[in-house]
Amino acid sequence: MNTTGAAHGTASGAAHGAAQQRRRPELATFLRSRRARVTPADVGMPPGLRRRTPGLRREEVAQLSGVGITWYTWLEQGRPINASAQVLDAVARTLRLDQPEREHLYHLAGVPYAPDRQADAENVGPEIQGIIDALDPHPAVVYNARYDILATNPAYRDLFALRGLEALGVRNVLWTLFMVPEPSCPLVFRESELPLMVAQLRGAYGRHVGEPAWESFVHRLSASSAYFAELWESGDVVPPGPRVKTFRHDAVGEVRMTSVSLSINGMPECRIVAYTPNDEESRGRIETLRDLRGRE
Repeated sequence: MNTTGAAHGTASGAAHGAAQQRRRPELATFLRSRRARVTPADVGMPPGLRRRTPGLRREEVAQLSGVGITWYTWLEQGRPINASAQVLDAVARTLRLDQPEREHLYHLAGVPYAPDRQADAENVGPEIQGIIDALDPHPAVVYNARYDILATNPAYRDLFALRGLEALGVRNVLWTLFMVPEPSCPLVFRESELPLMVAQLRGAYGRHVGEPAWESFVHRLSASSAYFAELWESGDVVPPGPRVKTFRHDAVGEVRMTSVSLSINGMPECRIVAYTPNDEESRGRIETLRDLRGRE
């Protein structure tokens, strides 16, 4: 008998139970506070007389949400009852919750949150462009979850030589890395870097299965690159994270860079990827690239 595994399972279950116990009072407090701020007039109901609550009554929330008063009372009291996504959505609509509040409600109720899928971002505003421009001479780029290139700064264009990317007709870094001839690929350790990028793409794909833009991209790249198709079929998944990458550049040679991903508020699944030199030699070569650009 694996007593270690059993003990771990017991401890894990106890921790999960403790988290659930802690979330229930938070759920009760949150629902009461949201109910108190919604007036009968907000939902098209007459104000009534001698109201003791500043907002809606429990029975009014239950009625408007299409759930039983007893069930809603128990939910607001933080009792251990199960709530479906459909019922939570109805309560959220009645309480006029915005997206962060809705997500918070789901989390406290212990239900996975799946927001309405928005179209993949295709560009960035001047504020984000200004941030990545300010990072120059350090390369920086904005990607969406599919590795579409939404914005770049001059240092990134120096390092990746985007003229070659534009010649391919697709502003997507994965498409570029798989479609350029291997000797022209800017990544030195292509055989170790590309599997990680595809595994990260596959992790994001799980949130977009069936969406035409994603299905088309995966189909077209699989048809165009046998190597991508092989990596895609492996099914590997990894999260984003800091990495040290080595690039080759015709003018300065190899450049070793640490990449860090930063999420962007208001742009779900988009990230700024900023690169910093991993050693002094690489730092000098990045400075050289900037000097060469200034002479053009």
